[in-house]
Amino acid sequence: MATQYILRLDDACEHSRIENWIRMEQLLSSYKVRPLVAVIPKCADPDFLSYEIDHDFWDRVGNWIEQGWSIAMHGYTHEHPQKDGGISPVNKRSEFASVPLEKQREMIADGVAIMRSKGIDPQVFVAPLHTFDVNTIEALKLESTIRVISDTIATKPYQRYGMTFVPQQSGSVRAIPFPVVTFCYHPNIMEERDFERLERFLEKHYLSFISFPLEQTTRKRSLFDTLLSGLYLARRRLLFG
Repeated sequence: MATQYILRLDDACEHSRIENWIRMEQLLSSYKVRPLVAVIPKCADPDFLSYEIDHDFWDRVGNWIEQGWSIAMHGYTHEHPQKDGGISPVNKRSEFASVPLEKQREMIADGVAIMRSKGIDPQVFVAPLHTFDVNTIEALKLESTIRVISDTIATKPYQRYGMTFVPQQSGSVRAIPFPVVTFCYHPNIMEERDFERLERFLEKHYLSFISFPLEQTTRKRSLFDTLLSGLYLARRRLLFG
């Protein structure tokens, strides 16, 4: 079976490098690639507050939806004060992992309310820094209709904790021999070489890109998925401590 590729764009918010997002939109439109965009409902991350304010941001999101792009809720404020990697410890920092359930319920409920006030009912969750815990999943079930999470390492979507996980395996385009592969880009920090590499890959593989799958799956995580995830996390610990 040929690999199906998904493109995910993180950190869309009212503070951004607008020119990079416009360039990305133009590039993907030219190849008819429809990504998943992870939108921060109420950005308070100091790394982004120094960027220009995009006064047309929510209109821009509306235009993406009209083009067939999928929209995810990317945490709440994108701050990450917790020193806990949760159930998928890709990083040792988190907005959600180790936060009590009631507080996480408030964060999720407020984030969903903000997006709904803009005419967007998110059906996908993307955790900042890839870190979350079982309380995050419970909060999503209680305070939203979200039942799909874009994250973790596997060969294709699987079901766990009553959620469908669509795996995200790479931070840049490359040939990966899995049935479903998600590439995660951060347009705010992309440079010329990043755009050039992405376009070269799209030239060859644009027909293999699919829209983000919203359907639920009953497939369980396989033993190979578990081993693959363990190896990935072990490699990260070796490289980054």
